[in-house]
Amino acid sequence: MIYVAVVLLPLAGAAIAGLSGPWIRDRGAQVVSCGSVSLSALLSIFIFYDVAIGGNARVIELFTWFDSGDLKASWALKFDTLSAVMVLTVSMVSAWIHIYAIGYMAGDPGIPRFFAYLNLFTFFMLILVTAENFLQLFFGWEGVGLLSYLLIGFWYDRPAANAASIKAFIVNRVGDFGFTLGILGVFVLFGSLSFDLVFAAVPDKVGTTLNFLGMEIDALTLVCLLLFMGAMGKSAQILLHTWLPDAMEGPTPVSALIHAATMVTAGVFLVVRLSPMFEYAPIALAVVAVIGATTALVTATIGLVQNDIKRVIAYSTCSQLGYMFFAVGVSAYPAAIFHLVTHAYFKALLFLGSGSVIHALAGEQDMRKMGGMWRKLPVTYAVMWIGGLALAGVGIPFFIGFAGYYSKDIILGAAWGAHSWVGTYAFWLGIATAVLTAFYSWRLLFLTFHGSPRADARVMAQVREAPKVMTIPLGFLALGAVVSGGIAYSAFVGEGMAAFWGDSILILDSNTALLEAHQAPPWVVVLPTVMAVAGIAIAWLMYIRRPELPRRLAGRFRAVYLLLYRKWYFDEIYDRLFVFPANDLGRGFWHSGDGAVIDGVGPDGIARAALNLARRAGRLQTGYVYHYAFAMLIGVVAFVTWYLYARAG
Repeated sequence: MIYVAVVLLPLAGAAIAGLSGPWIRDRGAQVVSCGSVSLSALLSIFIFYDVAIGGNARVIELFTWFDSGDLKASWALKFDTLSAVMVLTVSMVSAWIHIYAIGYMAGDPGIPRFFAYLNLFTFFMLILVTAENFLQLFFGWEGVGLLSYLLIGFWYDRPAANAASIKAFIVNRVGDFGFTLGILGVFVLFGSLSFDLVFAAVPDKVGTTLNFLGMEIDALTLVCLLLFMGAMGKSAQILLHTWLPDAMEGPTPVSALIHAATMVTAGVFLVVRLSPMFEYAPIALAVVAVIGATTALVTATIGLVQNDIKRVIAYSTCSQLGYMFFAVGVSAYPAAIFHLVTHAYFKALLFLGSGSVIHALAGEQDMRKMGGMWRKLPVTYAVMWIGGLALAGVGIPFFIGFAGYYSKDIILGAAWGAHSWVGTYAFWLGIATAVLTAFYSWRLLFLTFHGSPRADARVMAQVREAPKVMTIPLGFLALGAVVSGGIAYSAFVGEGMAAFWGDSILILDSNTALLEAHQAPPWVVVLPTVMAVAGIAIAWLMYIRRPELPRRLAGRFRAVYLLLYRKWYFDEIYDRLFVFPANDLGRGFWHSGDGAVIDGVGPDGIARAALNLARRAGRLQTGYVYHYAFAMLIGVVAFVTWYLYARAG
């Protein structure tokens, strides 16, 4: 009962808050939604200890969903170590975001709707991570996509929010097209959609080919790449990453929920869940590693010059997801999930901390209009430092560090330990990303909290620390950003790794990257920390010591600055290749097809013909008696003529 309740409680909260909003009002909706997800978080702790620590993995079948020919799919909840870790992370971080949202959304006219959406978002993510088969996973997958659309566009009276929600929905449809083809490929290849049945049959399908677009392609490679295409969309990897920064148009708790606990982590979870398939598709793994490493570096470079506080953190999310994917690409699946968990805490902390700044400045998000606030917002300032240190992976090598220090460094060690061209590519791009990450993190801190205040004097006079309902969640997330890495290290990626993960993750004996990471030479261990410290030092030099430097560098390297500021021109390229042609095609069909042919010949044409006929008939109505007499005479003559001809015939 507890296992079912942990998933269904957020659904119940969403139903009550959403359908009973007019009766229970704002406070009732907040209590119901926060209470349901908090209770789910408490139950997830018990499940984690029972399944991950106690080894009591299980599948709970609720009912048969599909049974048509060879297609059989049950609605079942799969609880193994991987699911238990994800359920704990999703529900715990989501609960603190729900509580924080009480203060952040105070006074908003749509509070019951907002909290119902948050609950429903959490429910779909829990369905996704506990799915027993591909079909159920797809249900949760599409559910989080739908809720991201609703939450990003929650303030629907803002054109920018509507545009961002539509962009997120459409870009994810591109990835989900590949994902759907991948699921169909799984059914064609294995005749089943159950994870257990598919995974058991994978070794027998090695070397099998499928005809795709007229080519014979290795079946496992093809299916894995199609499934990974869906992961690229959900987890905002390069080429399909453009929706995520625009998603910042939604309320800040939405940004935190999307980036830390739900939607964007779904792609990483998917590939790790499918490790028994990807392990037998080395080409697909190599593609995952290259895409991940490239995403990590490219999106980090964009974050260097963005001025919206939430967009900087959003590009940081893309970059950190790149780390997770290139960990997967070198078969370091536990390291990817380890970074996913630590990242959930410090990324939620950074987003909610930025939300406190925005809340204090009455909605201002441009860091160029901030500054000089560290004394006015001491709690927010402190937790943002903690989040920044965790994100940058700062620590004392071989001794202790923040959460990101443990999880990011083991990923870099695994990339080095792969001893392959893919691993080397990922390692050095990861090292370059480390210095960029530290730089933009402290650029954000220095611009937001240090220097002379750049906000309007009246706004600065009203700056106050957020209420306790917002600062208490920040404190707990900060605790997670400090200690989660050290606590989980041994079980997730250390000596207890094999016993902890059990059968939930498969790594072939030939893939030893994660084991090699523990034997890495000292320079591999120390280098990421050196890069992080260097990035912080450069940011201090440019934004504290010599604040004129950024403007001078931007002027001297104008082309490079514009390339990064315009986000490598991805949006402009997509506009030219897809958006503008689609608009022109649609406009052409509208005017030529719909307007000229369908409406012109159809209802509009018939209406015009009837109107023209009526006008012509109207001209006969002159009102003169002699015209009518003449018409009658013509009629009589015509009738007599017809009668005589008829008799003569």
